[in-house]
Amino acid sequence: MAQRTVLSLLALLPLVGCDGRPAVSPDGTPGADLDVPGLVASDTNLPAADETRSSLAPPPGAPTYVLFEAGPVRPVAVSTDGSRLLVTNIPDDRLEVFDVGAGGTLTHVRSIEVGQRPVAVAFHTDGEAWVVNHLSDSVSVVDVDRGAVTRTLLVGDEPRDLVFAGGRAFVTTAHRGQQRSHPSLNGVPGAGDPQLTTAGVDRADVWVFDADDTGGGLGGVPERIVTLFGDTPRALTATPDGSAVYAAIFQSGNRTAVVPEGMVCNGFGTSTCNGDGITSPGGLSNGRLPGGLPGPSTNHEGAPAPETGLIVQQDIATGQWRDTLARNWSNGVRFNLPDLDVFRIDTTSLAVTDEIAHVGTTIFGLAVNPVTGRVYASNTEAGNLTRFEGPGVAGGSTVQGDLARSRITVIDPTTGSVQPRALNTHIDYALRPAPPGIKDASLATPLQMVVSSDGTTVYVAAYGSGLVGVLPTADLEAGTLDPLADAPGYIPVTGGGPGGLALDEAHGRLFVYTRFDDGVSVVDTTTGAEVDHRTLYSPEPASVVDGRPVLYDAHRTSSNGEASCASCHIFGDDDQLAWDLGDPDGNVTTNPATILLEVFGFGFGGLNGDGTTRTVHPMKGPMTTQSLRGLSTSGAMHWRGDRSVGFYGTNATDETLSFRNFVVAFGGLVGDDRPVGDPEVASDIDALTAFALQLSYPPNPVRALDNSLTLAQQRGHDLYLGPRRMDGLASGNGLGFTCEGCHRLDASQGFYGTGTSSSFENEAQILKVPHLRNLYTKVGMFGSPDTGFVVGGNNGHTGDQIRGTGMSHDGSIDTVHRFLMATVFNGGGGVGFNNDTERLDMEQFLLAFDSDLAPAVGQQVTVRPDNLSAVGNRVVTLLTAAGAPFTSAVLGGTTTMCDLVVRVPRGGRQVGFLFDPASGMLTSDSASIPPISPLQVRWYVLRYGVPATFTCVPPGSGVRMALDRDLDGVYDGDELAAGTDPADPTSH
Repeated sequence: MAQRTVLSLLALLPLVGCDGRPAVSPDGTPGADLDVPGLVASDTNLPAADETRSSLAPPPGAPTYVLFEAGPVRPVAVSTDGSRLLVTNIPDDRLEVFDVGAGGTLTHVRSIEVGQRPVAVAFHTDGEAWVVNHLSDSVSVVDVDRGAVTRTLLVGDEPRDLVFAGGRAFVTTAHRGQQRSHPSLNGVPGAGDPQLTTAGVDRADVWVFDADDTGGGLGGVPERIVTLFGDTPRALTATPDGSAVYAAIFQSGNRTAVVPEGMVCNGFGTSTCNGDGITSPGGLSNGRLPGGLPGPSTNHEGAPAPETGLIVQQDIATGQWRDTLARNWSNGVRFNLPDLDVFRIDTTSLAVTDEIAHVGTTIFGLAVNPVTGRVYASNTEAGNLTRFEGPGVAGGSTVQGDLARSRITVIDPTTGSVQPRALNTHIDYALRPAPPGIKDASLATPLQMVVSSDGTTVYVAAYGSGLVGVLPTADLEAGTLDPLADAPGYIPVTGGGPGGLALDEAHGRLFVYTRFDDGVSVVDTTTGAEVDHRTLYSPEPASVVDGRPVLYDAHRTSSNGEASCASCHIFGDDDQLAWDLGDPDGNVTTNPATILLEVFGFGFGGLNGDGTTRTVHPMKGPMTTQSLRGLSTSGAMHWRGDRSVGFYGTNATDETLSFRNFVVAFGGLVGDDRPVGDPEVASDIDALTAFALQLSYPPNPVRALDNSLTLAQQRGHDLYLGPRRMDGLASGNGLGFTCEGCHRLDASQGFYGTGTSSSFENEAQILKVPHLRNLYTKVGMFGSPDTGFVVGGNNGHTGDQIRGTGMSHDGSIDTVHRFLMATVFNGGGGVGFNNDTERLDMEQFLLAFDSDLAPAVGQQVTVRPDNLSAVGNRVVTLLTAAGAPFTSAVLGGTTTMCDLVVRVPRGGRQVGFLFDPASGMLTSDSASIPPISPLQVRWYVLRYGVPATFTCVPPGSGVRMALDRDLDGVYDGDELAAGTDPADPTSH
């Protein structure tokens, strides 16, 4: 076994053909599909195929499917002649190919394995398609006719969309990821260090490739990475003449930020007070602050509310930061938010020629009207400036049923006009619950749009409504949409969750991807009738399929049909905003959790409102939206852990009970008109709980693919796990904790910064100790005042930034580094940080923090005859990861970093192989192909000119993804040879 492992690694060294020329098949065609001895093992000592297969069953306790909730972006594409349809099978990591019949019926042709979580597809030519793989940080270039990936382009973190224009391909990604700083991109404009700790940096990337010459090397070489002054981008669209591409920031925000609690005057009055002595641009003179919290000062029971921060919004006209009372809080915020949302890129020069602001809070889709030239941006506008959930009686305001309004914003590139158009003007948000019938005309969560060639109609996939909206563009541009009149023309689709559209006007067809059932519908655009619907094969368990609609379906969970849990928890994650969702009509409860350093909280004035440690007041102040990912091992939920107490009982460590206690949010927040005790509501919250507790974080894109740490990260890691007390006082009689003693890091229990405890940290409320897995996503806010809780550093105004929220529970602390300057981490006398270098090291480690999945998961590379030398080290990394020990509670405990899948084109499909680290061999999905070594794969690539794609997948998923798609015990190649389809149970 050891000899084979060494052989497999040696096989990755550059090989030279005997004649030094590109290999061709016997018929002279480079890369033809062949039945060749290169895929037949010649070593008679190799184990028999059946022996190896029995040892490669999914390990006990490991999930065979890991739920990464990737939102669809451009999931369907139709060929120019309308005869072929491509659909990204998001959960099954495949591109599905259909022939379209004369009547619009679909015939499945083949499934093509691509990268993980494919969310967008576009034809480059009628025979070639490009697929964007959200989890794999890659783009698969696919030969549709041969059913094979011909090359894999490696891009930045979490790519989302793709368009072709001007002979180039444009791909949106986050401004991070291992590939953007890879040496193979040295010299590429825009590539390099993402500068996660530098203020004022563009943090939205658009990778631009020559569509006909993507470059060699490890994973292609872009011509440029165009950087934009915004956070992560999502949607793209091109002008009809291909001269320009528009890119939209995904969670671009709405110019809101949080004034820290230490900068809000004490009490609930209007008397001004001193700040930290710094006057920001437009602020009150001498650094003054305009008063206390707006009130009420108690809940309906008369219990005093705690002191908290305050959400404010930057006024477009004056640049001042104002609250709901129009008070000027500019001295409490130390940056500007230009709120740049949509960018125009010239496809010739690749220069950004326009920056368009104030389009929407969360932008899902873009489309250009081919006649008027106006750009449409589907989006939602968050109402987080409004305070409180619940009925709004004691507080005087509520966001109940009015969380994020669905819109399409019309942009006129000629005049610069930006006109948001509400899609649901028929809703009277003051009427709660909404009258019967209102929800039937509502369009929730508008995603992809397509516009008719005559410019008169825009179709919009309303993900949260089960409908495709059909809107007259004249009314949209004029602001005269009439939902009640237009609703009869909306198109309901089988399956639910319409997430993408493709229009074939020549044949009068609209193709709709439906995420809830992982299907595709064909709609007659003349009649609006659905003429065919096909459900794709999905490996998702029933609990995932059943629970997903409860998260998104606004018609199911709100009386007005617009609000849903996903209004804030976008695609199961967060919205990068802070909300004040306290409820003055709610009651005080008691915290049952263990409270670290509780003794220091005794007598702390105003703690939790009444000065006691165990009080949980219903008025909590601003809190940033938390992700639904990674909850299954994290104990009680919410920043304060307050869902440990609720409708279904009390328990500080039970994740299922804590999530079920969110049932009150259906009515109190989303606006459901069903009572909490309704059996349907109970069924819904149980389904949502089962779904949400399976949501997983992606691998950390800051950490090296081999899971190693940089020198700075390692020093931070050693300090984090070291014996020094980092929290407490030198005079505190030894009370206090190491970093890990409070922020637990124990992968075997699923603790990544949190356990189940709360802690007193000199703040106005007791907070649960939070996890630390997603800090890298919160980068982009720079500038904070001196609040007394965090002391030191530059507190001056920093100018334009891209985000209004940062670290801590309310997002008011700008960077990890500044958070580490908190007084509680600098107790002196050997407690806390000794110097700033230690803080900077700790920041580097926290940005690269451990997570449930190793960094290699999702990563892939395609080996080709022209890149054998360039990819050798990467394949070694992936092979090594497949055998490297790794611990993860959600993966069943002790496992490896990944399972390694290899795909090689043969006989009109991609043969699947699974690497066995113990033997160093690859087991195939067909009895006709005995185990082979990586050396033989490379020989095959070199000799016959065909590609081989190596992909690291989650441990436990390898058998399903490489060998046995439906896990029925019969391998895929054998099923196909027998005339059955592993993706079609009816064919068995």
